[in-house]
Amino acid sequence: MVTYVFPGQGSQYSGMGKDLVENFPAARLVFEEANDALSLDLASLCFTGAEADLQLTANTQPAILTTSIATLRVLEQETDLSPAYTAGHSLGEYSALVASGVISFADAVKTVRQRGTFMQEAVPVGLGAMAAIIGIDRTELEQLCQEVAEGDIVAPANYNSPGQIVIAGHATAVERVILLAKERGAKRALPLPVSAPFHSALMGPAALRLEAALESIVLNPFSCPVVSNVEATPYETVDNVKSLLIEQVCAPVRWEESIQKLQLLKVDTYIEIGPGKVLSGLIKRIDRSATTQNVGDVQSLTKLQK
Repeated sequence: MVTYVFPGQGSQYSGMGKDLVENFPAARLVFEEANDALSLDLASLCFTGAEADLQLTANTQPAILTTSIATLRVLEQETDLSPAYTAGHSLGEYSALVASGVISFADAVKTVRQRGTFMQEAVPVGLGAMAAIIGIDRTELEQLCQEVAEGDIVAPANYNSPGQIVIAGHATAVERVILLAKERGAKRALPLPVSAPFHSALMGPAALRLEAALESIVLNPFSCPVVSNVEATPYETVDNVKSLLIEQVCAPVRWEESIQKLQLLKVDTYIEIGPGKVLSGLIKRIDRSATTQNVGDVQSLTKLQK
């Protein structure tokens, strides 16, 4: 049983989507639609833009979403594959919802452009931070965060795979967790080069602004189920989509549990659609028996077709 999975922030690279657009009209149409929706030359940003510009959160989010959906449209055109489920990591959940027909691409790309802006502006630069903690039990890390908080906010933000958890919160508290985690036996504890403490309570202002932005969005029925980051289970109804997308801004991404849920639902094959291979690596750590493939350019599409 096949599930399509879609990457989130951090998977971007300059040149992503370029060869698909050059070879497939379906991909070019997606980038043209994004350019029109945003009144922004997103194609140039993705294909030849400076890394610094591509890493700005308000640019990164629509860039990854557009590349992912352009790749999806080519995959739909060139293969007879059909997913039983879709899922995405953080921003990737919007790609999954587009793939399942719940949100139109134009609405999604405009929303994630706003989402990126809201998240960037929620916390002054330097006040927040994120860090990857490798090789420590999740319960122990949760307790450690509480232990060193000292009135600050710090907590797990991404439960990525066994022994790989990202924390987020006030920069000073994150630094205390890094130091103590190393003392407690973590294999690695390192700060991440991000511009804000995503998926933490500090993102509250962004969640409020996103709620207003989502009000006018029209939702359609699911063509296939989507696993939500917040609940790590397929959405029960389209009525829950907006509230869970709002909650997702401050809530941890429960990726490990999402894959475990899909495993219980008899999923054995995952196709990562969009830039990078991050999710494929995480999935193999969660479910060693799973088959993973990624599609993000012409070469990987050709391998998949074989």
